[in-house]
Amino acid sequence: MLRRTWWSAHSRTVFGIVISFVSLGGCVWWATKQEAPKFPSSLSGLLLVLAAVGVYGIATLLRGWRWHAILRHAHIDHRLRDAGGITVVGYMGNTVLPARGGEVLRILLMSDHSNARRREVLGSIVPERVLDAAALVILFLVFTLALSREAPTGIAPAAIAGGLLVLGMVALYVYHRLRWRGHFERFAARVRPVARASRLLIHPWGAALLGLTLLVWMLEGTVFWLSARAVSVDLSFAESTLAVVIASFFALVPAAPGFLGTWDAAVIFSLKAFGLTGGQAIAVDVMERFVVFVPITVVGLLLVITRYGGLNVLRRRRRESRADEQPVLAAREAA
Repeated sequence: MLRRTWWSAHSRTVFGIVISFVSLGGCVWWATKQEAPKFPSSLSGLLLVLAAVGVYGIATLLRGWRWHAILRHAHIDHRLRDAGGITVVGYMGNTVLPARGGEVLRILLMSDHSNARRREVLGSIVPERVLDAAALVILFLVFTLALSREAPTGIAPAAIAGGLLVLGMVALYVYHRLRWRGHFERFAARVRPVARASRLLIHPWGAALLGLTLLVWMLEGTVFWLSARAVSVDLSFAESTLAVVIASFFALVPAAPGFLGTWDAAVIFSLKAFGLTGGQAIAVDVMERFVVFVPITVVGLLLVITRYGGLNVLRRRRRESRADEQPVLAAREAA
């Protein structure tokens, strides 16, 4: 019983680590057969790296404001600076913890710095993920069609993803109409604490936040483009954005901290389709990984130490969260 309970709690983490090591091993094996990458050493290259870090910082600030808007719509009393700061801490957590552990940190910290319970904070993260998924599918479809034959995955996956997005929107509309007529009352009562913030998606504000989310992901594409330019690789904005979109889809696979292996495999896969191999592809991957993961991890750690009680507080909150999950896991095992 105890072994099964442990496996239920940690199977996703173990699976993610295995996937990461397999993906990373493949990337390393491939890299050893390529020429050595060249990294920026000139002033212009270093300025491009700084510009990429700055653009990523703007994208992160916009993500923090988006979460603030969702929390406010859900009537969760909080401060804007906490929405932004905890967003940074969450991204830091995704870098140093497996299986997107930063989302758990966001739930724990915001529940401590607002009037909301943990499941209500979780409910505010759900529309974020829905908006991100919708934006990624839209950009995947648009830039795949724009690049046509150069697209790494071809037209078919983009068309399927677009169709699934339309079906999801239709299903959401049908469910909303049926709820308005009084159907699914028991189901709605059960999910209401988590789903309250998601009602924003059928509000005009939802369309505005989708537009903001599209802007954020295009800024991510700009970061990729600047990172490539910093290592003297000429990619178009469309190619850079599509590479980020594909890497983000790969990041959905459970992985080790920092999406180690899965992110790199997606970037190299995309660059190969654009005609870039060898040391150039390795340099772009390493530079992009540095810009996206290193600065935000440093800033997140500083915020944890200076504003959110330090690492000991986070460890204690995570232990409390696991303790809360144990009765649920035990009940599932007994059933």
